[in-house]
Amino acid sequence: MHVLLVTWYRTRLYLRSMRGFGYPRQCPGRAETVASFVGDDWLLIDASELEHSTIGGDPLPPGWEERQDANGRTYYVNHIERTTQWERPTFTRHMSVESQAERIENAATEFQRRFHIDDERAASPSQALHNQEETDGSSESARSSSAGSAHSHSLPNSEGLPPGWSMQRAPNGRIFFIDHNKKTTTWIDPRTGCASSLPTPAGAGGAGGAAGAGGAGAADADELGALPEGWEERVHTDGRIFFIDHNTRTTQWEDPRLSNPQIAGPAVPYSRDYKRKYEYLKSQLRKPGNVPNKFEIKVRRNSILEDSYRIISSVSRLDLLKTKLWVEFESEVGLDYGGLAREWFFLLSKEMFNPYYGLFEYSAMDNYTLQINPNSGVCNEEHLNYFKFIGRVAGMAVYHGKLLDAFFIRPFYKMMLGKAIELQDMESVDLEYYNSLMWIKENDPSELYLTFSVDEEQFGKTIQRELKPDGANIPVDEENKYEYIRLVILWRFVSRVQEQMCAFLEGFGALVPLPLLKIFDENELELLLCGIQHIDVRDWRANTLYKGDYHANHIVVQWFWRVVLSFSNEMRSRLLQFVTGTSRVPMNGFKELYGSNGPQLFTIEKWGAPDNYPRAHTCFNRIDLPPYESYQQLREKLIKAIEGSQGFAGVD
Repeated sequence: MHVLLVTWYRTRLYLRSMRGFGYPRQCPGRAETVASFVGDDWLLIDASELEHSTIGGDPLPPGWEERQDANGRTYYVNHIERTTQWERPTFTRHMSVESQAERIENAATEFQRRFHIDDERAASPSQALHNQEETDGSSESARSSSAGSAHSHSLPNSEGLPPGWSMQRAPNGRIFFIDHNKKTTTWIDPRTGCASSLPTPAGAGGAGGAAGAGGAGAADADELGALPEGWEERVHTDGRIFFIDHNTRTTQWEDPRLSNPQIAGPAVPYSRDYKRKYEYLKSQLRKPGNVPNKFEIKVRRNSILEDSYRIISSVSRLDLLKTKLWVEFESEVGLDYGGLAREWFFLLSKEMFNPYYGLFEYSAMDNYTLQINPNSGVCNEEHLNYFKFIGRVAGMAVYHGKLLDAFFIRPFYKMMLGKAIELQDMESVDLEYYNSLMWIKENDPSELYLTFSVDEEQFGKTIQRELKPDGANIPVDEENKYEYIRLVILWRFVSRVQEQMCAFLEGFGALVPLPLLKIFDENELELLLCGIQHIDVRDWRANTLYKGDYHANHIVVQWFWRVVLSFSNEMRSRLLQFVTGTSRVPMNGFKELYGSNGPQLFTIEKWGAPDNYPRAHTCFNRIDLPPYESYQQLREKLIKAIEGSQGFAGVD
């Protein structure tokens, strides 16, 4: 009999961790031990009480599956459209064939919009170098100008202040006034009755000064352009910025420039320079010699996976796959000048990564990130050949500058790069397991009676797997718990799928040498394989939650969205990766963003002090944003957090 722990919060949460770790099957008094361990706010129940019977009624439409999430709630998966919903589908509610075709067409259109690098940054290396020289020159001029006018940041004229009053500059560069008579301070100038203006990024001093971000040149890159005609920007008495529309004689908090789809303006220079890495990779993928001009791929739409597998797997001279791809669909007339090849990668991706074939599976009920199915061999005897084929297709996509319609868990990309997988990588994949391992890390696990083994469920049967030789007889204690955590992570992500991953990398490496991938990190590798989406900041902002004293009109929140607006799509994708774990935006926008436990909007929470970096919680799609003192300080800290998310504890 398995013992489960049940606790009550907003919902009833069944922790399968104790079942997954497993108690010794012959453990005297183990139920009493567990009862004394969990305390009064837990309830012990038998696992048989959790058996779920299928809800009666009409059968599910074709392509649908019933599942349960971590909280025991029933939801439904539409494998055809890759969507989930809480309401049970029926044939009467099931969409028509025409509607399904329309959704697939929309997905294909969205796929076509993805790209490897921003068009605005896709200049030649010589042009980029020329632009850099101009930037360096202007920065040098700015530094000289700044040196020649060092007193420009001194305090304004204090003449006319009432007796007992003085003025000072705050750390963020803003002027405030001191009434020594009453020992109070205020932003309001007693001479005019108006609040002092907020400092511009170039003129801010202290922690948010321009010196820390490249001087005036960096500040210029953050300008969002002029306001629409008839608009004016002012500062409220509490320091918040608001906008006046003199055309309609109305005021509002939201920047009217948000409605301009071209608001992003000049791209913020990205220090990791994904563009240059991508160009270097392409320069190393040289065209083969003594091969035909093109490689023909003739497939049927209704059997694109089988036809493609037969064609690609039968190629013995792999240089043929590096020639121009000439795709033809049976019974269709068309010349492939690139469009058919993109469509082939899109349609083939939908089949290769469809969990119905048993090669991959959804990692969790979140945003359809994929992982290798450890039981793929049971579903398909030729599974290793298929993984080798999929690796070849992925390599062909990178070699020819195409994209795949799939997003994988972070450990998948780390395995491609040969990097170690860490405990934090588990959070967005399996939150319950992550929390259980974190508890073991922070407490003495001796009283749990754990051993160096795990229970793995396969087709309704529980099989014990030893993490090391004779692991079932080695108890986990305070001294060896870190080894246990490391071996559990290794088992969860690596050991169970080692053969499949090796086959995939064998196929991929035949087209793209694996050492060339080392210049990318795991987040950039996702962009390389899956592309960058055009991210709608208005939709993003409209579907964001705020916590901890933050609200949509808070000055720090306004600065945050201004930074996001100034980002290129690449940097927006990296920010999204930093907070949610993936750069993928749901097809219907940010309102359908999922976390580890179900629907979860993007969330900004007030946390920490101005000298802290932002930190992210990928399972909750939440960024903890400190109350920074200036726009420039926020921008610097945010960019460093995004770029250094693998170098410090900024993501969990």
